[in-house]
Amino acid sequence: MNSEFIGAIEEIAKEKGIDKELLFEAIETSLVSACKKNFGTSQNIKVTINRENGDVVVYAQKTVVETVENDALEISLEEARDININYELDDVIDIEVTPKNFGRIAAQTAKQVVIQRIREAEREIIYNHYITKERDVMTGIIQRKERKNVIINLGKAEAILQPNEQIPTEEYEINNRIKVYILEVKQTTKGSQIFVSRTHPELVKRLFEQEVPEVYEGIVEIKSISREAGSRTKMAVCSNNPEVDPVGACVGQNGQRVNVIVNELRGEKIDIIQWSEDPTEFIAAALSPSKVVNVKVVDEENKSASVIVPDYQLSLAIGKEGQNARLAAKLTGWKIDIKSESQAKEAGITFEDNEIDHDNETNSNTEE
Repeated sequence: MNSEFIGAIEEIAKEKGIDKELLFEAIETSLVSACKKNFGTSQNIKVTINRENGDVVVYAQKTVVETVENDALEISLEEARDININYELDDVIDIEVTPKNFGRIAAQTAKQVVIQRIREAEREIIYNHYITKERDVMTGIIQRKERKNVIINLGKAEAILQPNEQIPTEEYEINNRIKVYILEVKQTTKGSQIFVSRTHPELVKRLFEQEVPEVYEGIVEIKSISREAGSRTKMAVCSNNPEVDPVGACVGQNGQRVNVIVNELRGEKIDIIQWSEDPTEFIAAALSPSKVVNVKVVDEENKSASVIVPDYQLSLAIGKEGQNARLAAKLTGWKIDIKSESQAKEAGITFEDNEIDHDNETNSNTEE
């Protein structure tokens, strides 16, 4: 231990962002254990490192007593006052007992402690960096595949894309860049574990925040999202500024903004619809790209509604394997019963109350 070692500790502390005093205290604590292990002492040991020159001194700590019963732990008042006249009973005295050749043991121990603390500090720094990224989107590079997991390099750490968070239709090719949603960051003894997703609906929301300034600034608000990852997403938006068209802002000129996100999601269709406080208007819009003739609230308490669409639009309203209707129900939070005009007529269904006519163009930016 010497001044060069002190300089090295100061440099390491500065470079790694570690408090150098914590390093010194950790080394001193470890030297106590090293001293007892190597010299088999039963004394109460204290080790100090001179912060200027690196000198290491070992002290035996003894309590001042009237009658000594344990030489290793106690010292008489008379002996104590031979050292310093001011000592009183129950004072604790530090008596130097530095073993010969202890410097070599000290240097070896200090090196091990510093390496361990650097690793711990680096793990802490990485954890603190990524914990702030939870529920956000990051860009990474696909590193490798381990069993069914995809490992993605996020820069300072690797993230795990588990099978249930992968889009079945996507191919995860090594070295490809990919955007992922940070689901969870865990601190473990081996470092940070970062779990990411490509299927989470919030991924779509964060991508729109990145691509659409009005969404990022809160002018356009994303009210709800329903998603079947890899196939289709429905997103309801509203504007907090009457001069800003929320759907147009998200779609962009000639679809430029939404197409960036569609490309990032490998062609996943995205329907952007106008949110409304009126459930009949909201439900009708949610069923886009299908046209809707009428919507009637059947049970407001249980959120149940009936919808009539043109005969030729029935399959479009329901969607392939019921997807369009299913996504519309998730988006609105309403149970939706869809019938064609012919079916409604045969069933004798009338819409005298809460009737609304929807023969407008679809707000969907994609075609079925």
